[in-house]
Amino acid sequence: MQHAGKTIEIVEVGPRDGLQNEALLVSTTDKVELIRRCIAAGARRIEVASFVNPRKVPQMADAEAMITALGRPVGVTRIGLVLNLRGAERALAAGVDQLGAVAVASDTFGVRNQGQDTWQSVAEAKAIVAMAQAAGRVAQVTIAAAFGCPFEGEIDPARVTEMARQLAEAGPCEVALADTIGVAVPVQVSALVSAVRAAIAPLPVRVHFHDTRGTGVANAWAAAKAGAVTVDASLGGLGGCPFAPGAAGNVATEDVAYLFARSGVETGLDLAKLIEASHWLSSVMGKAMPASLAKAVPFPPQAQP
Repeated sequence: MQHAGKTIEIVEVGPRDGLQNEALLVSTTDKVELIRRCIAAGARRIEVASFVNPRKVPQMADAEAMITALGRPVGVTRIGLVLNLRGAERALAAGVDQLGAVAVASDTFGVRNQGQDTWQSVAEAKAIVAMAQAAGRVAQVTIAAAFGCPFEGEIDPARVTEMARQLAEAGPCEVALADTIGVAVPVQVSALVSAVRAAIAPLPVRVHFHDTRGTGVANAWAAAKAGAVTVDASLGGLGGCPFAPGAAGNVATEDVAYLFARSGVETGLDLAKLIEASHWLSSVMGKAMPASLAKAVPFPPQAQP
C-alpha cells in the first residue's frame, strides 16, 4: 500500500448485511437481481445470505430459496453467514461455497446477538470451521464488536488479539475484524490490524466497517495500509445490526472502490456499474442510498460530444 500497483479484495455484503436491518422485506427475485448486478460490476466474493432464526431476522427467511434461485455463478464465491452449528448445517445443505462464522468480543453483545459469551462464541466458531472442512468447504471467522461494544463500551485490543490467535488454530481461510457499531478511527484500526496480523500470520486479515460516525472509508484505507488484504462493503452503504443499537450502514462499496481506484489500488470493480446498481437498489428500497459516490457528478468530467 505504499505505492500504486497493489490490489485489495472487496467482499460485497449488501445482500446479507445490507438488507438484514431494513424494514422493507425485499423479494427473493430482487435479492438475486442485486447479486447478479454486483457480479456484473466485478464482485467475486459475495455474502449472499445468513442462515439464522427467521423470526429474529425476517429479511433472511428465504435464504435457501434465494441460493436455489441464484444457482452457481461461475467464478463467484457465495458466502453464508452462520452463528451456530444448526445454521452451518443449513448453509452447507443449501450449497454455499463458504461459511462465515462469528465470534463476539463483548460478552453482553455476544449473548444478545447469538446467545453466547465471548469464549463460547470462539468455541462455536471453531466448531463451524471444522464442520466446513469436514464437508470439503472452507470457513472464515469474523470478530464482531472488535473496536467497541454498544453495551460495554471500549474493548481491550489484547482480548481481540487473543481471540484471533485461538480462532486461527482452527484453520479458517481468514480472520476478520468488524467495527459493528462504527466507532473505530484510523489510528485504532492500524494498531489492531497490525497486532492481529502478527498473531495469526500467515492467515490473512479481513476488515468490516460501518460508517456510523463517518470514519468508515478512512478506516478501510488505514486497514489496508496496515496489511489487511480484504475489505467488506455494502452496495449503496445499506446495513446495520438488529441487535446493536445505533449501528448504521456499512461502508459503501462504491465509495471504497473509488478510494482505492483513485489511489492506484486495483479492486476489480467497475465504478460505473456499481453506481448503476446503487441507483437500481435505491429504486427497490424506495429511498436514497447513504453512499456518497452515486450522488456526486462524475470525476474526471465526462467528455462532451
